[in-house]
Amino acid sequence: MTPRHEPLPRVVVLGAGSWGTTFGKILADGGADVVMWARRPELAHEINEAKRNSKYLPGINLPRTMTATSSLKEALDGAEQIYLSIPSQQVRTSLKPLRPLIASSDAPIVSLMKGVERRTGLRMSQVIEQELRCDPGRVAVASGPNLALEIAREQPTAAVISSVSQETADAVARRARNTYFRTFVNTDVIGTEFGGVLKNLIAVAIGIVDGVGYGENTKASIVTRGLVEMTDFAVAQGAHPETLQGLAGLGDLIATCQSPLSRNNTAGRLLGQGYSFQDVVKRMEQTAEGLASVAPILQLARAAGVHMPIVEQVKMVLDGTMNPRDIAPHLTTDDDTPQGERTQNGQAGGGGALWRSLQRTLDQLRNSGRRAPRD
Repeated sequence: MTPRHEPLPRVVVLGAGSWGTTFGKILADGGADVVMWARRPELAHEINEAKRNSKYLPGINLPRTMTATSSLKEALDGAEQIYLSIPSQQVRTSLKPLRPLIASSDAPIVSLMKGVERRTGLRMSQVIEQELRCDPGRVAVASGPNLALEIAREQPTAAVISSVSQETADAVARRARNTYFRTFVNTDVIGTEFGGVLKNLIAVAIGIVDGVGYGENTKASIVTRGLVEMTDFAVAQGAHPETLQGLAGLGDLIATCQSPLSRNNTAGRLLGQGYSFQDVVKRMEQTAEGLASVAPILQLARAAGVHMPIVEQVKMVLDGTMNPRDIAPHLTTDDDTPQGERTQNGQAGGGGALWRSLQRTLDQLRNSGRRAPRD
């Protein structure tokens, strides 16, 4: 008698760019039947027929359990989980046609986006809740060191899934994992989302000084002080400081600042080489979310009384009011009074905090259990 096989769980990824397609591969390699929604029919055709996405993931073979469609209704039909990978400034308009199609569904909705809405300063989970009129406990966000091409090549990576609902976070983490992609969980959505946004801004700064020709001392100083700015800002918005020392903060910051695969790093490097903001946008084939997030983040920072000198000077370079060679906010101060390394929220910036961060990372790497661990 032929054994009966249970159907694979069906999930959908809306957005077939590099990160959306990579996450679709993660889910398929973890045992799901994945439907990609692609805006362009020709891209859906290539994914279906060639199992490739040659524009965004050149050289990567996609699993047989990944299919694609340009029909939103067809993509969502029967989906147990819904993943969103859309440029942050297009999310609100993209979600409007989605609302009636999922009105009778209770599937978790997972944001793969790392940006804030320029007009409102809202995080992506907040935009999702507003536009889809859904319970916050149904929404999750994914973050961490997520350079798409490396993950698509199945290089081992860890990430974090966050939701105000522990049940939702666990359910998504169990689905979004495989032999090369490890997921941890937390319930600090604010810290997880802002970590993913803020590291992009620091990566732009790193790209600028790299384009200018400054060396590793300059970059290490900016990364270190950038983490302080990230933590101060996120905590002022209600995040836990530990989240910024985890995968969504320190982990993502390291990956994004040091890799030429980072779009924000690349955009910054072009700025440092003397290209104008408009020229950089024209030369970039994919969206560098950090460029659109600088202004709204600074508005939120000023409202909360948080000083962000690195991000302030990135904005000045973007506006053309500062020579990229002059970006060294970690070395400048308004007076000659020696400054302490502590963050504004009182967390020590010295060896104790660093050791705890490193210890946490080692513990995460050693933890090979099946349940989704906490970040």
